[in-house]
Amino acid sequence: MVRPHSFRKNEETATNNHYQRDLAKASPLEIIQLAQAEFDGLVEQLKSEGIEVIIFDEADPYKTPDALFPNNWISTHADGTIALYPMFAPNRRDERRDDVPLMLEHHYGFDVREIIDFTEFESHDKFLEGTGSIVLDRVNRKAYAALSDRTDARALDHFCDQLDFEPVAFKAFQSVEGKRLPIYHTNVMMSIGSGYAVVCLESIDSLKEQEQLRNSIAHDGLALIPITEEQVNQFAGNMLEIQGTQGPILVMSESAYLSLFPAQIKELQRYTTLLYAPLPTIETCGGGSARCMIAEIHLPKQNV
Repeated sequence: MVRPHSFRKNEETATNNHYQRDLAKASPLEIIQLAQAEFDGLVEQLKSEGIEVIIFDEADPYKTPDALFPNNWISTHADGTIALYPMFAPNRRDERRDDVPLMLEHHYGFDVREIIDFTEFESHDKFLEGTGSIVLDRVNRKAYAALSDRTDARALDHFCDQLDFEPVAFKAFQSVEGKRLPIYHTNVMMSIGSGYAVVCLESIDSLKEQEQLRNSIAHDGLALIPITEEQVNQFAGNMLEIQGTQGPILVMSESAYLSLFPAQIKELQRYTTLLYAPLPTIETCGGGSARCMIAEIHLPKQNV
C-alpha cells in the first residue's frame, strides 16, 4: 500500500472515471489529511486481522495524486514474476517505481525471478491498468476484463500469453446523465474470491456476453453473487479477498458494505469474513476504493 501525500481529484483520470467528484467545502490540504486518515484507518483494520501490510510513502516530490492506488501499475505472481503496466493518464505513469520491486526482494525477502514490462503499449496509446483492468482468477487461470479506454484487448492478450491466463473479455457500462458509458476499470464491477464471484451483470448490456460470463464462472464451480449498478456506484464491486490468520477476509469500504442486502452479506459470509472501513474522501475524489488501494503480494519467499 502507498500512503498518499498529494491526493486530489486527478483531472487526467476524471475524463473517463465517472465515479470521481469534487469534495465540496474542503481545501486541498484538508483533502490530503482526510485521505491519509482514511488510509491509516484501513491499514489498522487490516493489521487487526493479523494481515501483514507493507507501506511505502508516496515518492517525493509528491506529484502523483493517485499514488494510493498501486494495483494499477504493479502486480505480483506466485512464480516470482512482477508485471508492470501501461497507464492511461500521463501523470499516473510517474507512480511506477524501481524501489518497490527492489525492496520486496532485498528488504522483505521475496523471491523476484522476473519483471515483465508491458509499458511499451503506452507508446501506441494502448493501456492495461493492472488488476484494475484485469480481475484475476489465479486458481482457474482466467483474466476477466471489461474493455475500455484503459483496458485494451491486444494488451490483455499479450498479458495472458506471457503469464499463462485465459482472457475473458466483455464490455461493461454505467449510466451517466442518461448515457451508457464504459466502466473504466473491471474491478469496480466484479471480484473473484475463494468459491464465489461478485458480479454486476446489469452493467453488461450484451445478453450474449452476460451468458458467456455466467458460463465461465459456473464452469469453475464458483457461486455467482450478483450486485446491482446502484451498489457498484457505492463501490460494492471493488472488493478484494486476502488471506488472514484465521482464513480469507473480504476487504471493502464502509459504503460498499452498507449498500449490500442482508442476503448478499449472508451469502458472502459462507465463504469469507467481511472487513470494511470508511473511505468517503478517497472514493469521492479518487473514484476508487478499498480494492484499488491494495497491491496484494503473491511472490514466494526466498529460500533461506
